[in-house]
Amino acid sequence: MSDTAARIRTILKEHGRLATDAEALADDADLYQAGMTSHASVNVMLALEGEFDVEFPDAMLKRSVFESVASIRAAIDELTAGT
Repeated sequence: MSDTAARIRTILKEHGRLATDAEALADDADLYQAGMTSHASVNVMLALEGEFDVEFPDAMLKRSVFESVASIRAAIDELTAGT
């Protein structure tokens, strides 16, 4: 598991309110099906912004960006490219 994925899973464990352990989920598992609510996704987004020193632009504030560890990692990679 990449360092980025591990950091994302830690944030999901702390803020995602998942019914399933974040460590046990596949990278492409649907986090909303695993119990994350839209309210929890906001908390996850804020924690991600703090952890990775990024700001999610309005264009990224959609369910699909926060749907899985893989989609979150892709967004983080995009936001941190060139830094």
